[in-house]
Amino acid sequence: MQNRLAFTMSNLTSQTQSIEAARSRIQDTDFAADAADLAKNQILAQSATAMLAQASAIPQNILSLITA
Repeated sequence: MQNRLAFTMSNLTSQTQSIEAARSRIQDTDFAADAADLAKNQILAQSATAMLAQASAIPQNILSLITA
């Protein structure tokens, strides 16, 4: 009877460790995906800002071409 309890206890401990490891991998994956999304959104925001800066400079560039 004691061997059976020890086996069951060992089995449950092993299952608990496996579940904790799986949960940790899922959380790490979620963090990595969120970090990638953040980087992508920062790049998009920076490129949008650069495009707006270039677009706002166009009228001034045209004016300087005309007056030169």
